[in-house]
Amino acid sequence: MSKITTIDTQWTGRTRSVASALLESQGHLSLVDPGPASTFETVREQLRSRGISVGDLGAILLTHIHLDHAGATGSLVRENPGIPVYVHKNGAPHMIDPSKLLASAGRLWGDDLARLFGTTLPVPAENLRILEGGEALKFGERTLSVVYTPGHASHHVSFFDDEEGVAFVGDTAGVRIENGPYILPATPPPDIDLALWDASFASILARRPARMFLTHFGFAENPPEHLAQFRHRLHQWAGIAEASIRGAASDTAALAAFVAAARGEISEHLADEELEHYVFNAGLNLSFLGFARYLRKRAQSASQ
Repeated sequence: MSKITTIDTQWTGRTRSVASALLESQGHLSLVDPGPASTFETVREQLRSRGISVGDLGAILLTHIHLDHAGATGSLVRENPGIPVYVHKNGAPHMIDPSKLLASAGRLWGDDLARLFGTTLPVPAENLRILEGGEALKFGERTLSVVYTPGHASHHVSFFDDEEGVAFVGDTAGVRIENGPYILPATPPPDIDLALWDASFASILARRPARMFLTHFGFAENPPEHLAQFRHRLHQWAGIAEASIRGAASDTAALAAFVAAARGEISEHLADEELEHYVFNAGLNLSFLGFARYLRKRAQSASQ
């Protein structure tokens, strides 16, 4: 029997922020996106409450290497040294040596980095299984097809369980908490690319999943409707960022204008408490920085 269980990592003590997926099939156990290192103990306890130890896990599957998705991987490998870790080739070097990844995250999060994400440990090269897209991974009776889905990150893949109709899409389909009424873009620097993202939407839809598993947070139903709505908002927010930059006297003013406009748009769909929870999960300041970098790169390419 195959089973998919949502593991709430309870990031910073909050529920419904970062989800890991526990996959069970014929005794084989895998984790998709184990979460940040700061929640490793919580994930271990969540597994233990189900009669599972870290040593029982047979694989770790990473949609991408951002710390809120993959930061706990090194801690899991330290406790289960033989476990294979499946990761896209562009992300693999940063799992072996996370120094550049941590330096980049440090520039975004500053003094909050350790509190939010804990201590990210390296993963030995021999544990890594390199993905490019197009692979079929067999775990028990479950087969997962791997599709390269960049746009949010250059090292992003999605995993498709065609038999159960589930796509594990990481951040490719945005932030939507338990199939709620709103889908929020998460667009941190440095890899945002809307053209690639649009192609990834098409790749997901081509597999015709019945539902998607989002790291932020849980299952989303009706993928065609979800992705159409999210694609519209993603491009809409890029336009808001562009207008904010064009109309502001400084980067700080542009950031403030974007955040105000985005919060105003979100408030039309969500009540205050839920609005704040969505904003915490995605980080509007990071979304602006990602859009700003993307827009600068696009303008530079157009001028060359």
